[in-house]
Amino acid sequence: MMEFKATIGGKPAPVGSGFAVLNPATGKEVGRAPNMGEAELNAAVAVAKAAFVSWSAQSDEALQRACAAVTAKIEEHAAELAEIITLEQGKPLNGLGSRWEVGGAVAWAGYTTGLSLPAKVLQDNEQGRVELHRKPLGVVGSITPWNFPVMIAVWHILPALRTGNTVVIKPSPFTPLSTLRLVEIMNEVLPPGVVNVVTGDDKAFNLGAAMSGHPDIRKIVFTGSCATGQKVMQSAAATMKRLTLEMGGNDAGIVLPDADPQTIAEGLFWGAFINNGQTCAAMKRLYVHESIHDAVCDALAAYAQNIPVGNGMDEANILGPIQNRMQFDKVSRLVADAKGRGRVLIGGEPGEGLFFSPTIIAGLRNGDALVDEEQFGPALPIILYSDVEEAIRLANDSPNGLGGSVWSTDIEAAKKVASRMACGSVWINKHGAIQPNAPFGGVKTSGVGVEFAEEGLAEYTDIQVVFA
Repeated sequence: MMEFKATIGGKPAPVGSGFAVLNPATGKEVGRAPNMGEAELNAAVAVAKAAFVSWSAQSDEALQRACAAVTAKIEEHAAELAEIITLEQGKPLNGLGSRWEVGGAVAWAGYTTGLSLPAKVLQDNEQGRVELHRKPLGVVGSITPWNFPVMIAVWHILPALRTGNTVVIKPSPFTPLSTLRLVEIMNEVLPPGVVNVVTGDDKAFNLGAAMSGHPDIRKIVFTGSCATGQKVMQSAAATMKRLTLEMGGNDAGIVLPDADPQTIAEGLFWGAFINNGQTCAAMKRLYVHESIHDAVCDALAAYAQNIPVGNGMDEANILGPIQNRMQFDKVSRLVADAKGRGRVLIGGEPGEGLFFSPTIIAGLRNGDALVDEEQFGPALPIILYSDVEEAIRLANDSPNGLGGSVWSTDIEAAKKVASRMACGSVWINKHGAIQPNAPFGGVKTSGVGVEFAEEGLAEYTDIQVVFA
């Protein structure tokens, strides 16, 4: 069992009590995190606000060098961070698991380091010169979820640092340990107060709600559920905070009649079951044309039955448990309901502890709970359709709009269908393949703003126009 400390002002923060963090594969305690409250949050925000004065005055080149040093530190500690992720989150070390997550974090940090937002000349003539400058906001509050604790922390922190902001981050109480260690590592190469972390079990005091309303936090970047994101937006209104909210998905995939079931089976599976389905931009609903419906079902089930599921510390395993009991119970409820409405192709039964084998259920339709609700777990509903127009209508019949995909051998035909899907990102013959050079964000209730690339970097700045 490991005892982790929070970092405030570049030093371990004294905290009287802690809370247990459990390994979802075993149910055993793997570490303890500080149980912090209002006083610790105020201290973290205060030192971040003070550090902002000198940090924001750094040259663009100096900020870039600092971010490069942070990136190198994360890479140096990749193996350590991956092991902590597996122990607290449950995903395997192997495959698309914790080593892959840390590798992605390093790649994102490195790409973000190389970005810049130089001043733009809007006018330069006899009437005068007009320039557009991007200025840092101040203290950025980051609220991260439990599914990708290190990678999403990097998505939030690095663009804030690159643009001259300081940070207070609050990880999920289910997976705080890797973020506590990540911030500790970052502070080896950053000035005190630039990146700070607060943790709590959210029982006696809700740190996230307090951050959303804190008068000295200028921006909240949040990744999580729609319901929580809406609360963040409401509580941030009084102080007119800048917001980047990446919320729920319930992404749809559409398989066109010319697709090859055998060719697409592997991509369909990982589009839906990456991180055990606990991914915002995973495919949560699959619409398949009647002419190839049964063949796609057979190919998917055949692929799924060969995926080893178990304790993530075992190198042989590719998928792990559901991360927490609350999510496990939701998946169990949705699957139990779907079993009475459709046909189970594979899985369908809860395992021991928090394990739930990959489950695929055909014969469902819009209106069934497993189709309409974002399951955020290892269960995929398959819906038969007979007309492409019908498939587009059904795919768009959701309050969410994060991602979507179209599967076909005819790329141009797939693009035409993709252009009509009401979502922020659409993939052809793959799903959820986000990358650091492409903006990522949702429409409808799936969020506000974008992350990644120059567009995402700009969201950590205010515009100032200079007339000369």
